[in-house]
Amino acid sequence: MKENVLVVSYGSREAAMVDALYRSAADFCIHVADKQRNPFNYETAQKTGGRHQVVPDLSVEGIYDFAKEIERLRFVLCGSEGPIINGLTDRIEDSLGVPVIAPRQEYAIESSKLRQRELVGEAAPEANIAYSVFRRNCPAGQAREFMRSLGYNIVIKPVNPTAGKGVVVSGDHFDTEEEAHRLFAERIADGDVIVEEKVDGEESSFMAFCDGTNIVPVRATRDYKRAFDDDKGPNTGGMGSYMDANDWLPFMTEADYVAESGIVQRIFEKMGGNYGLKGMPFYVAFMHTKDGPKILEINSRPGDPEFMNVSSALETDFGEICYGIVEGNLREIKIRPVASVVTYLVPQTYGGKTPDWDGDRKVSTRKLREMMLDRDENLRVYPGSMEMGDDVRFYMMKSRTLALVGIGETIEEARKRSVGAADLVEGDLWRRTDIASPEHIQKSIEHARELRARK
Repeated sequence: MKENVLVVSYGSREAAMVDALYRSAADFCIHVADKQRNPFNYETAQKTGGRHQVVPDLSVEGIYDFAKEIERLRFVLCGSEGPIINGLTDRIEDSLGVPVIAPRQEYAIESSKLRQRELVGEAAPEANIAYSVFRRNCPAGQAREFMRSLGYNIVIKPVNPTAGKGVVVSGDHFDTEEEAHRLFAERIADGDVIVEEKVDGEESSFMAFCDGTNIVPVRATRDYKRAFDDDKGPNTGGMGSYMDANDWLPFMTEADYVAESGIVQRIFEKMGGNYGLKGMPFYVAFMHTKDGPKILEINSRPGDPEFMNVSSALETDFGEICYGIVEGNLREIKIRPVASVVTYLVPQTYGGKTPDWDGDRKVSTRKLREMMLDRDENLRVYPGSMEMGDDVRFYMMKSRTLALVGIGETIEEARKRSVGAADLVEGDLWRRTDIASPEHIQKSIEHARELRARK
């Protein structure tokens, strides 16, 4: 008998979750509460006998109302930070008694960057970064004194969530003291601000599944936050990512990966590991410095796009993983010995590339579908900020439009599949051209080698 499950979907990351459930040996009837009429989610829900419901703002009450209409609902799966921060898990579990694969509201650690810093300071102080928090409308001199003490080698972040898009970094977004003061003033006018020391290193993403008692790490991934090639431009939700065929990345050592796992384990224990932490409560951005791994931020949901790197290479059945989480018996998660690369196609306006663009929003994946008729298991295509109109055509929206996931024995093989698929998509979209490129990876390897030599 089919089991009813509900996926709360914001974009491509959740389309990958829907796909992983569809590919499971378990017989799921997949329902989707979606931000828009995502064509992949809509089609998959229909194939499995489920319902697709648009909840435009992904409000907790809108999702709850949809969930209570589904009989014998086995579990809810949520990967989007908004509903997690706003208490979706608490609302559904407390009112419907249905388990939600996402942390409860009190464990939504990304709701405060100050709380993150305090937690790291208590659990793993060696992984913390020098910082100071400034309350809204504080005297300007306080912040200037702290910035000066760090030689203006700083990162300025709003304390509350901005999906990484309110963050500005010295040397990238500003070069002078005056610019730092202006950007700080703009942000503190809207709320509390944290100023951190900018650390030199190479960044990796760490993710782990958790049933509340057991925490099971998966492979390290590398995300590309900046909008443009060569890591230039504003921060985005992520323009692409890669994962190697082993647990760590080319610029990392096995010891780096072990250190990351140990740090996150201590944070988990400090948070009082319990059922409220189930799901993928640890998506941690690490910076590998000359002094070891430092934590840049912690999120209580899977990374986008990094989750797609992992889900596309799972050997362990994703349905089995979900059951393990809700039943409290999560154990080993196996990943095939393959690499994966995600490339995002985005609208012309995304990342501030062409702010005044007002062109044709139609997107065609016809050539891509024709190429995939033989169901190429080494390529996955996940619509994100893209909707199916009443005319059954596809239209880009404002954010990341389409994720192309390539899988291969090597990173380069996976990259070629991802990029080749991206080039078959028709529409006024663009992408970074250096995601997982050999040149970018080699640059990271050499930089990491230089940092180790400074120890």
